[in-house]
Amino acid sequence: MNRTAVLTVGTVLILSGTLTASLVVGNRNPSALARPLDQIPMQLGAWKGTPEPEPQGRILELLQSTSTLSRSYSRNGRTLDLFIAYYAIQRAGESMHTPKNCLPGAGWEISKYDSADIPLDGHSEKINKFTIQSGDARAMVFYWYQTKDRIIANEYKGKGLMLWDAITRGRSDGSVVKITVADRPGAAEDTIEFAGLVIAQMRAAFGQ
Repeated sequence: MNRTAVLTVGTVLILSGTLTASLVVGNRNPSALARPLDQIPMQLGAWKGTPEPEPQGRILELLQSTSTLSRSYSRNGRTLDLFIAYYAIQRAGESMHTPKNCLPGAGWEISKYDSADIPLDGHSEKINKFTIQSGDARAMVFYWYQTKDRIIANEYKGKGLMLWDAITRGRSDGSVVKITVADRPGAAEDTIEFAGLVIAQMRAAFGQ
């Protein structure tokens, strides 16, 4: 099966899973974060945050998220762009978007698909790591899906777990977290460290 066919099948599975979860969740009330995204500190470790413009217009319409956070964090001349979208409930058309689809639409070509391990409390969690390029500009994108109890790299697995949570817990809320950094020496190591700080903050936001 070629790559186009695989992507087509994957898209169908995602949409089917979202629709099924939507039917299961029905008219249940959306979940709420224990701590809003905007209460994530502007200072994370040695990283100092600066607000960035929130999505507007067509981008916001496509996201269909409950809330978002857009900031840049800097340390020792390195700048990371952090974006978080939270979905209080996921129905058909309102599920978490994958950067895998959004990046090409923004003019970036994904030149390498990879993953990264984030050390957390004596174990590690796997997240996605893409190398992207637009003209002479090169960057890396690290992203994952996070719910109250899980950190998920694979969007297909995420849809299955969302359906399971909708059935067993009556909730389908979740978030997509994306960190973008210029592809330079040491950038991956810095971003992995920063991702650990963000995961801890998202756990607190979900009330863990």
